[in-house]
Amino acid sequence: MKILFASAEVAPFSKAGGLADVVGSLPKYLEKDAEIAIFTPLHGCIDVNKYGIKELENSEMWLTFDRMGHKFRLFMCKLPDTDINVFFVHNDWYFTCFKDVYPKWLDTRYEHERYIAFSLAVMEYAKALNFRADVIHANDWHTAMLPLYLHSNYKFDEFWSKTKSVFEIHNLAYQGVWFEDVLDFANMRKDIVYNEWGCEHYGKVNWMKGAINYADKVIAVSPTYAKEILTDEYGEGMDYTLRGAQHKLVGILNGIDYNVFNPKKDKCLVKNYDVKSIEHKAENKKAVCEFFGLKYNPTRPLIGFISRLVEQKGLDLIRQAENELRGLDADFVFLGNGNQDYENLLIWLSNNSPNIRAYIGYKAELANLIYGGSDFFLMPSKFEPCGLSQLIAMHYGALPIVRATGGLEDTVTGYPLDNSTGFKFWRYDGWDMLQAINCALGVYKDNYTFRAMQRSAMNADFSWKKSSAEYLKLYRELAGG
Repeated sequence: MKILFASAEVAPFSKAGGLADVVGSLPKYLEKDAEIAIFTPLHGCIDVNKYGIKELENSEMWLTFDRMGHKFRLFMCKLPDTDINVFFVHNDWYFTCFKDVYPKWLDTRYEHERYIAFSLAVMEYAKALNFRADVIHANDWHTAMLPLYLHSNYKFDEFWSKTKSVFEIHNLAYQGVWFEDVLDFANMRKDIVYNEWGCEHYGKVNWMKGAINYADKVIAVSPTYAKEILTDEYGEGMDYTLRGAQHKLVGILNGIDYNVFNPKKDKCLVKNYDVKSIEHKAENKKAVCEFFGLKYNPTRPLIGFISRLVEQKGLDLIRQAENELRGLDADFVFLGNGNQDYENLLIWLSNNSPNIRAYIGYKAELANLIYGGSDFFLMPSKFEPCGLSQLIAMHYGALPIVRATGGLEDTVTGYPLDNSTGFKFWRYDGWDMLQAINCALGVYKDNYTFRAMQRSAMNADFSWKKSSAEYLKLYRELAGG
C-alpha cells in the first residue's frame, strides 16, 4: 500500500504550527505497513545543507498557469531516523523567495496561486516518479486542491484511476476562499467543480468545501472536534456541508513523538529529568526565571503560555482578566507572535507587571525550556481542534489549565477526578479562566496532590501508537484491504 502525504509544512524541515509536527511524525509509525512519500514546498527557510537535501536528476518540470510557464525542480532527502522519502517542490516565484512558511502581508490571490501550483506539481511529480498512491492524504486548505484535481483533471487518467483521497481538517477556521477566476488559474473546469456540491460556497471558491465534498474520507484531529464542527458555533459556516458528509467524517486524536519531546533527553533543558526525578524541573524553572528577569521562588508557581497570538488561542480572556492576573501569587511567561494587538497587550503587561513577562517571536529552544520549567501551562482556547502543546506540557510535568473544547476536552483529565492531569473550565470567559487558575494555585500548595498530578500527566500515553493504527485501518479500507 502506498500513501502520499502533502502538506505546507513538515517538521523538522519547516514549522509554523502543529500541522508540521503531525506530518513529520505520523508517517514514522506507518512506515512498517506502507510505502510513504511526503511532498512539501521547498521554503526559503529550509536548511538544505543541514538535512542533506539534494536535487533529483532531470527533475526540471514546466507547468503552465494563466498562460505563463513556471519552472519547478524536485529535491529529496529522508525523514530523519526513517527510510521515508520527503520530496521538496522548488519554485523561485512561489516558495524559495520567502524565509517564512506563511509570509505576512501576502496578496490573497497570490497565496492561492502558491498552493495551487504546489498541488498540481505534486500530482505531476508523483506521476513522473511512478509513485502510484493508493491514498493521497491532503492537509488543510493549502492542499485541499488535490481531491478536486483527482475528481476533475485526473478523473480519467489511468495512472490515478484507483487512487482514493483523505482530507484532514487541522483547523476549520482557515478554508481557502477566493473568487471563481482562481479556477482558471488552476486549469480546472468550472462546469465540473464549481457548484454547490463542489467548491462553490456563497458565490466564491472554497477549497476546503471542495475537498470535504470530493474526498473519500474526511478526518478531524480529535473526536470532540469532529462533533463540534457539525454545529453552528464551531462550524465556521461549513457545518451544513459537514453534516452532509457525516458518513465519511471521523475524528482521530493527534499524538506526539516522544522521541522528539522527551524531558529525559531534551538538549534544550539545563537539567534533564523524568517521572522519577521530577524535582530536577526546578533547575529549568530557575533558568526560565533568569531568562525573563523574574525572581525565582520555589514556593511560587510558574505558568507558561506558548502559542500563536490569534483570537482562537484565548488572548481576549487574558485581556479580560489582566488586572487580576497581575495580582496573583504566581509568575507568567508568554512566548509567541501573531496579531499586533495581542503582541502589544503582552508587551504592555510585560513592561508594567511584576509577575508577567513576554517574548514576542518564536524560539523552539526557549519553548522547550518553558515546558521544562513551568509548573502549569495555560491554554484558554476559544476552540482547539486538537492541540499538541497540552500533550507536550503534560509529558514535561507542566499541568495544563485549559478550556474544555476540542482536543483539550479529549486529552486533559480535569481536577479533582481520579488520575487528574490538569484543570478545566468550560465557559469562554475571563472570570471562569481565573477560577481555574486559582484552583491550580491551591493545588500547588498541596505538594502531595500536585506531585501526584504531575506523575499522572507524565505517565499519560499520547504517542502515535494508537492513533496511527486508526489511520492505517482507514487507509486499508479505502485501498480495499
